[in-house]
Amino acid sequence: AEPVPKQEPAATPAHLRDLTGTLLDVPAGADVELALLTINERGLPHKLLGNIQLRGTGAPLPFRLQFNPENFDQGIRVELRGRVHQSGKLVLHMPSQFIREPQSQALGEIRVTPAL
Repeated sequence: AEPVPKQEPAATPAHLRDLTGTLLDVPAGADVELALLTINERGLPHKLLGNIQLRGTGAPLPFRLQFNPENFDQGIRVELRGRVHQSGKLVLHMPSQFIREPQSQALGEIRVTPAL
């Protein structure tokens, strides 16, 4: 039998950038949503720049969120936020990640924490 070639992630299109990292402590079967958002002066989400949804495996969970750098307005605060639902209930969240530049970035390992 022929070996099955390993699926490599598709390359990021030239006009887009991506944020990559690994979420830690996501339970198996949990639903994860990551959202790249502009944040207004009151600290509230204003505009969605990109989002992805993932399913927890119980192991470290890699992610890649693509976005268009042209949507970054000068002087606007941009954050990557995440939340984890299990059985429809918010159980964990990812500490907000401040994204300073509209460039591709590796955010490393990010531990999710209990939702308050």
